[in-house]
Amino acid sequence: MANASTPPIAGPDAATLDQTPQGAVEAQVLVDDGHSLPQPELLGLQPYQWVSLSMAVLLLIAFGVAKVHRTIARGLDGKIAEIRRNLDEAKALRTEAEALRAEYAAKIASAEKDAEAMLANARTEADAIIAKAEADTTAMIARREAMAQGKIAAAELQAVADLRARAAQASTAAAAALIAERHDADADAKLADEVIAAL
Repeated sequence: MANASTPPIAGPDAATLDQTPQGAVEAQVLVDDGHSLPQPELLGLQPYQWVSLSMAVLLLIAFGVAKVHRTIARGLDGKIAEIRRNLDEAKALRTEAEALRAEYAAKIASAEKDAEAMLANARTEADAIIAKAEADTTAMIARREAMAQGKIAAAELQAVADLRARAAQASTAAAAALIAERHDADADAKLADEVIAAL
């Protein structure tokens, strides 16, 4: 159905036909730029009106009959609840992580204190062991010195005893030699007679 307000299509004007070579006719169609071609209509409505009307009907069916907005709202509520659960879980994990960090920090501080106490105890024990070793060494040196002095004194006594025994043997031998030299058999007989008489 054509629109009555559309002007007729114009053909080539006479000046244009005169400028073409003889025997050649150039066909030109001139369209008025101010008007568009007529649009098809159905029941008196343009296509954009039909699109708008069909969208309105679709939205009415979707929201009125199918209750799509409730489904969308339920889906969004479910997503919101899931996000809240995830946030609560993240908060719980963060709280747990902070508690673990505090616990490990306390354990590290306690371990450092224990290590310092163990080091101080080890130093004290090492000092005590060194002092005991020094005392034991001093006592052992004193005992060994006393033993050495005892052995030296015993050796001196033995040497003196040996010297006296040798001196006694030497004096006995010398006396026997002198007696043998000065007394002869007559003197021995005379001495024996004197002894017998004295009995």
